[in-house]
Amino acid sequence: MRIDTEVIGRVLVVAPHGELDLHTAEEFKRVTDREFERANARHIVVDCSGLTFVDSSGLGAILGRYKKVSQLGGRMVFAGVPEQTRSILTLSGVLRIIPEHHDPKRAVRCISGVAR
Repeated sequence: MRIDTEVIGRVLVVAPHGELDLHTAEEFKRVTDREFERANARHIVVDCSGLTFVDSSGLGAILGRYKKVSQLGGRMVFAGVPEQTRSILTLSGVLRIIPEHHDPKRAVRCISGVAR
């Protein structure tokens, strides 16, 4: 799995590519936590457009970052979720907790309070 990151203001955009599963969840957590702290970010946008699969380990990694961000007063949203991934996020109930935006750039604007 490849994980691209970008910081826009106080928003960390994390874009995993490939499968987020038992074999890659630890890397996702490590990279996301490191970049979140390095950037002194407040919010996270998970750009899912490159995700091909998510299992329970991947969901756990995502929810762990959500909990951390929420405890610090920030927010987390998904963006660009492919239909197959959306099905997994819906069935697991994760989309009831973490909102979704179709476009990563709009997600950044919304989460940082520039546009609602």
